[in-house]
Amino acid sequence: MNPPNLLLITVDQMRYDCLSALGHPVVETPNLDAMVSQGVLFPHAYSAVPSCIPARAAIMTGMSQRSHGRVGYQDQVPWQYPHMLAGELAQAGYHTQCVGKMHVYPARNLCGFHNVVLHDGYLHHNRDKHGTPYAEHFDQVDDYMRWLRREAGASADLTDLGLDCNASTVGRPWHLPEALHPTNWCVTESIDFLRRRDPGKPFFLWSSFVRPHSPLDPPQAYFDMYKDMEMPEPPVGDWMDAAAALGGDAGPTTKLASLPKRRLDRARAAYYGLITHLDDQIGRLLQALGEYGVLNDTLVLFASDHGELMGDHHMYRKSLPYEGSARIPLILWDPGGRFGLSAGSIPQAVVELRDVMPTLLEAAGAPVPDTVEGASLLGPARGEAVGWRPYLHGEHEYGERSHHFVTDGREKYVWFSQSGEEQFFDLTADPAELVDAARDPACADRVAIWRERLIRELEGREEGYVRHGRLVAGQAPQSCLSHIR
Repeated sequence: MNPPNLLLITVDQMRYDCLSALGHPVVETPNLDAMVSQGVLFPHAYSAVPSCIPARAAIMTGMSQRSHGRVGYQDQVPWQYPHMLAGELAQAGYHTQCVGKMHVYPARNLCGFHNVVLHDGYLHHNRDKHGTPYAEHFDQVDDYMRWLRREAGASADLTDLGLDCNASTVGRPWHLPEALHPTNWCVTESIDFLRRRDPGKPFFLWSSFVRPHSPLDPPQAYFDMYKDMEMPEPPVGDWMDAAAALGGDAGPTTKLASLPKRRLDRARAAYYGLITHLDDQIGRLLQALGEYGVLNDTLVLFASDHGELMGDHHMYRKSLPYEGSARIPLILWDPGGRFGLSAGSIPQAVVELRDVMPTLLEAAGAPVPDTVEGASLLGPARGEAVGWRPYLHGEHEYGERSHHFVTDGREKYVWFSQSGEEQFFDLTADPAELVDAARDPACADRVAIWRERLIRELEGREEGYVRHGRLVAGQAPQSCLSHIR
């Protein structure tokens, strides 16, 4: 049997629960729902360092954050890993292509791909007109922008709508024809690769979408789907400091309890509109695979790089340890039935983005480098999860809210490394994390078990988070560990 084609579809900042197959009360995702019913959905999937750069490091290297070294968000740190997913597949005889967001440095680093057609979205260091070597030639690092200016006029820019690239509380419709939206462009370029690929080789295509990451700018028809709908109230935990939320700012956590409901509802309408727009365009890509006669020879893996809090606990964006931020949708679909996956199953294994690389390498029959620390999802997707990891460790450097978390998808322990504050959530009984049970005497034993697990994970870390077998608060956090800086 010939090696399978591999299609990796990633989206940026999509919450784990934004699938109508999971009973979401608002959003509609018919194409992803079909993938769930015919494929395998992993309900306990997480982004171990829930922001764009470290998430992609996990995908491309198969390493834990301790090894790939990106434990927070920091731009302009070179990517110099000896083994990356595309390069390993290229060595195994695959024709490899990425379309869309890479978010690596330098921006045109191929990371083992034969070719990249790039759109990273708005990256501040690339737009800095006085501080970066790319500033005067921004178009050189963004293929979508070169294309957009040919199609829509030389003055077209990412900022034309007046929306900030991290504004999770403001939404409005896309102002140009839908065909010019970056989501449509990503699919158009992906389909063009199907036309141009080497027919004598299997292919690895990574279609990497920037949306539903803000700006929240769906085409008008998709905004209209949701703009007049009654939106449910977001969950707010009993642990949230109401006074702090009322005094929130526009910073990373954006704790704004005073945000007008109409503005939040418009933002959610735009966010859900972007997701349904993505779903339709993914359907367009899958239809093209069928038209080229390769759908049944292709293994499809869909995932988000991290979530979006979108008002949960009066917070927005990502990087925090809560479910809306760290938990992600992850679907494995084998339309041709080549791998014997248990269609429609929902494995309970706790998985993360470092598992993407070994999954695709195993599917390709390619060697898995010793540097890879993830595990192939093909086993759990067949109902074989013996010896699977009992829990995962996540973290993010985040100033005074820098944190670590450990979870098995059923319970979660959070430690804020600067203050020493602890949180504990029973995710089975309390999936919305409404009740912090860290100080509940009935949970003291469970908290102690999870604390010890985190101590084992952090033992020997250069930041000095553990001393004499105990967690030490107040140590200076880092966004990148020294071995990659």
